[in-house]
Amino acid sequence: MICAKFRVGKQGLITGFCVNGHSGSAESGEDIICAAVSSPVYMTANTLTEVLALSPEMTEKDGFFRLTVSDEEAQKASDVLQGFFLHIKALSEQYPDFIQVERGAL
Repeated sequence: MICAKFRVGKQGLITGFCVNGHSGSAESGEDIICAAVSSPVYMTANTLTEVLALSPEMTEKDGFFRLTVSDEEAQKASDVLQGFFLHIKALSEQYPDFIQVERGAL
């Protein structure tokens, strides 16, 4: 199962996320659920770094991606991170057996 956790900062804004696991819905390379999650993860990271010129901390390993922004950058990143949250939440409603969404510590 894919678990997406979102961290909410002091201002009530999303300040980071962690996506971990594999859906297991198909073989590697043919898993549309993993692709549906991976694509917006990278789009979010690229938008924050390349378009908004922010400096989030990022960690990436097989089946694991974590991104956090500082409290100072949270306002600038807010719309992008909120959009990513809504996208992943919608996917979790479409594929509840494969994607879980939580808010809390990363």
